[in-house]
Formats: sequence, C-alpha cells, structure tokens
Amino acid sequence: MTHRRALAIGCGGTLGFAWTAVALRALEKALGWDARTADVLVGTSAGSELVAALGSGRTPQDLLDALDGTPGADPVLASHVATHPGKVPPLPAPALPALGLVRAGVSGRSPYSALAGLLPRGRGDAGWLRTYGDALAGPGGWVGHPATWLVAADAATGERVAFGSAGAPAATLGAAVAASWAIPGWFPPVEIAGRRYVDGGAVSSVSADLLLGQAVDEVVVVAPMTTEGGAPARGVDGVERLLRSQMTAVLDREIARLREAGVRVIRVEPGPAELAAMGPNFMDLGRREATLAAARRHVPGRVAAALEGATA
Repeated sequence: MTHRRALAIGCGGTLGFAWTAVALRALEKALGWDARTADVLVGTSAGSELVAALGSGRTPQDLLDALDGTPGADPVLASHVATHPGKVPPLPAPALPALGLVRAGVSGRSPYSALAGLLPRGRGDAGWLRTYGDALAGPGGWVGHPATWLVAADAATGERVAFGSAGAPAATLGAAVAASWAIPGWFPPVEIAGRRYVDGGAVSSVSADLLLGQAVDEVVVVAPMTTEGGAPARGVDGVERLLRSQMTAVLDREIARLREAGVRVIRVEPGPAELAAMGPNFMDLGRREATLAAARRHVPGRVAAALEGATA
C-alpha cells in the first residue's frame, strides 16, 4: 500500500492547463483520492498555476467549474482563466537574459534548453500571474499546503529552484508563479532574492527528479507537454512534436531514476486525439473548449492505462 504520494504537474500553457484539470479529476476518481492531499505538490509553468490552486485548497472540480464558466465558480479561479496573455508573444527586446540555460542544456542532453537560452528577452506582462498567485496566497504569502513547490530556472546558471521547498529563496506565491511561467522569449526573467529566474520548463517539463530523496513511495506525473513513445503529426504540428519529443526524452530519464530508486510512477500524458484538438500552439485560447471536450473523452482511458502500467 502506498503511504506517501507526490504529484508532479508539468508545463503546457493555456491548453495544457485545461487538459490537466480534466486529468486531475479523472485521477481522483480512479484512485479514490483527493489530489490536495498529495504529500508533495510539484508544479512547473502551467503546472505551477495548478499546484498553487491545489495547495490553496481548491479542487480539480473547482478548476473545471471555472474553465466551464459554471455559475458560482470560485471567483479567483474564474477571474484567472478569463485572463489571457494572447496566443503569440510581443516583439522581444534585443538582449539574451538566460544564457545559463545553454550550459544546462548541454550538460543535461537537452537541445531545447540550450536553444531557450539563446532566445531574446521577452516583453510579455506577467501581472495576471502575480495577481493570481497573490490572490491564492494566505497571510504568509504562500499557500497552506506544507510542501507546495513551484519550479523555475536560474537564468544565469540554468539551475532549477523549487520555490516553497527547503533551502529555496523566500518568495511570494505571485512572484514564484510568474518566475515558473517566465517563458524565454515571451516574458522577462523574474527577480527573486537578487537572482533572475525563467520558466522551469525550459530545463525540464516536469522536474519529477526533484522528488528523488523525498520520503514518497509513489509519484503521479501529469505531463501535457510529453507523450511516451511519441505521437504522429502532419504539417506545422511536426514542430510541436519535435519539442515534445525532446521534453519526453528528459522526462523518460527522470522517471527511470525514480523507478530505479524504488518509487512507483503513474504517468499520464495526452495522446493523438487530444493533441489534434490542441493544435501546435498551446497558447491558443480559441482551442480551449475543444481541448476540454477531447480530454473528457479520452483522458479517463489514459488514466486507466497509466494505472495498469505503473511500476516501480
């Protein structure tokens, strides 16, 4: 019997957020489990938005009610999902603020990380993320869950930092969400405690390996930007699949390390049907309803398969 379970949610933009909300509710039903009770909550980029909500006491159903526009939905969540930064970034500034990712990409065998380090300084406004995090936070500036980790990457070194974990710099929830979401080339780095941070997904889509050494028996991985074994694509979708394949390779290595350490891993990812609904741009708000519909049709089966195939 599992005694301690962690939940790690990966990056995925607007559409990954929606798909993951469905996946979390499906996991709760299949496991007879309240996702808020995970012993450790780890989130990266869009995953940081989701674990911040769970850590504050919101449920996956609360997230779905907000996404569906259900009357009486949680006002913080409803306001957040009604705000969007647009489907394409503004023209970036002529500066290279995250060169440390190049080193991280080379050492971690991650070409996409190295390329992310060469992207110019983004000019996007992360105010909506700060507002959201601050609205979720309790009096101490963080959520009530004792182990809610939001992963960002140090722009100068590429080192991942899980805000909220022991030894991490102190940060407000709003700043941590903004840092975890600071997509290179789209948003500028976020300064926390004298260091500048960018999207943790630029180094690892999930950072499940940060749970190595933690007292957990099982890790539930929900990863909208990876697909084990790959997924077919045509046309411009092929560009998205190239990035997906690289992120999948990094997650494959992380999960292998967890399993070698005796940790059971439940891995839930989208398949071809959901990816077809999402299209190549995970920031395309116009595809959110189609993404939710496809997820509701296909994710329960993916969860069932993930549970059947889970191993340590």
